[in-house]
Amino acid sequence: MKNAFLKFIAIAAVHVVCITAAQAQTPPGANRPAAVPSDYVITPFGYFHPSCVVHLAEGDELRPAQQVIRHADGTTLAVPACNYPHYRADGEKVYGDERGAYAHAISHSWIVAADCVAGSTAIDNMPPCGTTASSFTALSAQWSVPPAPAANDGQTLFFFPGLQDITAAATTILQPVLGWNADFKSAWGIASWNCCVSGTVQESQAQQVSSGDTIHGLIGCHTYLGGACTSWDITTSDLQNGKSSQMLDTPSTSPIFNWAFAGAVEVYNIQQCTDFPANGAITFNNIQLTSNVMVIPNATWAITNYLAGGSTPQCSYGGQAAPLQATLTWVP
Repeated sequence: MKNAFLKFIAIAAVHVVCITAAQAQTPPGANRPAAVPSDYVITPFGYFHPSCVVHLAEGDELRPAQQVIRHADGTTLAVPACNYPHYRADGEKVYGDERGAYAHAISHSWIVAADCVAGSTAIDNMPPCGTTASSFTALSAQWSVPPAPAANDGQTLFFFPGLQDITAAATTILQPVLGWNADFKSAWGIASWNCCVSGTVQESQAQQVSSGDTIHGLIGCHTYLGGACTSWDITTSDLQNGKSSQMLDTPSTSPIFNWAFAGAVEVYNIQQCTDFPANGAITFNNIQLTSNVMVIPNATWAITNYLAGGSTPQCSYGGQAAPLQATLTWVP
């Protein structure tokens, strides 16, 4: 069953491409944990071997049921399995499909986020989102591209909403992502991401964007079978320049998606507070969270400071949230 919530989104196919000179994941750099090999790259899910990052672009189609990529000329390529471990931001090694401990344990260097969970019971101090349903079927939000950071220490910054399963160690996480120094050196870019089918990370073709542009991110159920979403569409769009980065019919290893984050801040190689954008905040607007194809009218988001226990640097992380808006803050 197609999710009616997605009908207003223009759909385009996707296909695999090699990393170009303009688009390339950032290497881990000199400030990486000692356990992380120097030839790994930074993703929104930790450090991965380059062969475990599958890049998608317009033209070919990912077929999750067959685990193949169908090229525009009709030929197919098997989705590669990752033969290397990946590493969390703290350097802990993770194998295969496992994402290990949940992101609220700083498994991927989250700083601050606005979270909630499905159902009627709080989990790990995250409130119920405002639905008795056990899973979500869509999430969308808009946010503005911040100014460039005042300092450049080779840091990588990610800003995104997302969905995943909070109760499983081996799970899928879906994110429309805005990144600084991620796909484009010392510049902003957008892409749609899925982790970690067969241990790989999937990224749609990245598009470069500019400070001040409005980004629209959408995650929606593509195929609904047996009471669960078995595949998803993720679209990340720039409403000013018209560029879009889509990942369609992308597979899921999770039976439910009961953890939603209206917005999150994730960082790598931060050396000083001026490595953050100088405006000191990012606001996610027009947030729409959907369960069983019904929009939750008054979602309850909790601001979680994942570095409350202490980390260097401390940049007064925080925020505030309402049902349709979440602002995450820092002091640059």
